[in-house]
Amino acid sequence: MIRTSPSRLPLYAFVVLAFVMCALPADAHLNSTGMGPFYDGLMHFLMSPDDIVPVLALALLAGLRGASYGRRALFTLPVAWLLGGLAGLSAMAAKPHPFIAAAWFLLLGGLLAADAKISLRVTTALAALLGVYHGYLNGVGMGQFETASVAILGLVFAIFVLIALAAAFVVHLRANWARIAVRVAGSWIAASGLLMLGWAVRTR
Repeated sequence: MIRTSPSRLPLYAFVVLAFVMCALPADAHLNSTGMGPFYDGLMHFLMSPDDIVPVLALALLAGLRGASYGRRALFTLPVAWLLGGLAGLSAMAAKPHPFIAAAWFLLLGGLLAADAKISLRVTTALAALLGVYHGYLNGVGMGQFETASVAILGLVFAIFVLIALAAAFVVHLRANWARIAVRVAGSWIAASGLLMLGWAVRTR
C-alpha cells in the first residue's frame, strides 16, 4: 500500500501571499538602505526601471558601435547625470512627463534594435541629454544638499559600473547571433516604450 502525504502547496501559497500583503514603510524619493546616503542613491537607481533601462540601452548601443563609443558613453553619461542631479537639488518640484519617459525607451530601444550607425557626436549628445534630464529628476526633492549630494554620487557610481560592464560585454561580441540577441533586447525596450506611451495616452 502506497502512502501519500498531503501537498504543501497551499501552505507555501499562504506564506507567499502573507509576504506580498505585508505593508512596508515607503519613502517619498529615496529608499533607505540603512547603510548611508551613498548606498541609498545606488539602490535608488537599481530599483528604478525608468532610469536603469535607458542607461542599459545606451550602454548596449555604444558597445555595438565599438570601444570608442563605449568609452565616450562611460564618461559622458555619469558626468551629465551628476550635473543634472546637482542642478535638481535647487528645484522645488518637477514631475516626470510620461511621454518623455516613453520617448527615451522608444528612441534608444529603436536605435539598438536597428543597430543604427550613429556617429560618435550623436552618441555623446544622447548620453548628455539622457544624463541631464534624468539626473535633474533624481535631484529634485532629495532633501538637504549634503546628504542628497552623497546619494547622487552613489547613483552616478552605479551608472558608471553598469555602462562599463554592459558596453565592455557587447564590444567583445563577434558572433552574429550574439549581436542579434543584443538587438532583440533593444526591440523589447522599444516595445516597452510603446506600452508606456499607450498607457500614458489612455490615462490622460
